[in-house]
Amino acid sequence: MRNHTSLTRFILLGLTEDPQLQILIFIFLLITYMLSVSGNLTIIILTLVDSHLKTAMYFFLQNFSFLELSFTSACIPRFLYSISTGDRAITYNACACQLFFTYLFGITDFFLLATMSYDRYIAICKPLHYMTIMNPRVCKRLIFCCWVTTLLIMLPPLSLGLNLEFCDSNVIDHFVCDANPLLKISCSDTWFVEQIIIVCCVLTFIMTLVCVVLSYVYIIRTILRFPTSQQRKKAFSTCSSHIIVVSITYGSCIFIYVKPSAKDEMAINKGVSILTTSISPMLNPFIYTLRNKQVKQAFNDLVKRFILLSKN
Repeated sequence: MRNHTSLTRFILLGLTEDPQLQILIFIFLLITYMLSVSGNLTIIILTLVDSHLKTAMYFFLQNFSFLELSFTSACIPRFLYSISTGDRAITYNACACQLFFTYLFGITDFFLLATMSYDRYIAICKPLHYMTIMNPRVCKRLIFCCWVTTLLIMLPPLSLGLNLEFCDSNVIDHFVCDANPLLKISCSDTWFVEQIIIVCCVLTFIMTLVCVVLSYVYIIRTILRFPTSQQRKKAFSTCSSHIIVVSITYGSCIFIYVKPSAKDEMAINKGVSILTTSISPMLNPFIYTLRNKQVKQAFNDLVKRFILLSKN
């Protein structure tokens, strides 16, 4: 997308034209967004202040919560503003920024989930060496690699996308600035850009999924060798939250790219986008906290600390 394009504003169609349904959507998204912000912020604060949550697992969880919070904040507040004011226009630069950050946080999510699966592999398959292998220095390097790899994958389609021209329609059939509807209204030849995007998406998906699957193959093999059912149950419980989050993330991604009919494609993509941008970031903190005794204990300790401070 170039600054000298003849179009300087886009119109986001949103999800529906029905005023009553828009009110319900606004209430629903506002509640889910508030829960998402409060839940993810709580996890970030807990992992920062509680000394029991200073392990690699919670360091990755802290970064994952930051990504989820950033991802939903890049999409939902702008849409809530659009519904509440009726102003569907978005400037060219704002649209480009939203597109960049949603993809940046979304793709980094995949690499971080793969890193978290490797962390679980080390914890279960090599428990005696866990603290040595997953030391703070290694953890920070892994997080750095997640961000750098994402930027390197985004660079080719981004550089090509900056050269797209928009000279006819400025109506985007979505509630956020997304690559697919933007390519549809461009008056440039988008075939090569589309192929590059597909290659980058498939590369990201395959790389991270292979890492996740291999990690859990070794994890399951190790767990099945444990002598007692109690040990097996405890080991599975340490991975259960991560497995649920991975299933939601990869499941929604697969659902988008299993091509439906052209007529239903955009409607389905919008529905899945609501799941990934609003519902998933809200659910993930609860999935991790409700299934994790250490996080629940840290939360209770933090609440007690606040109560004591308020009394004093």
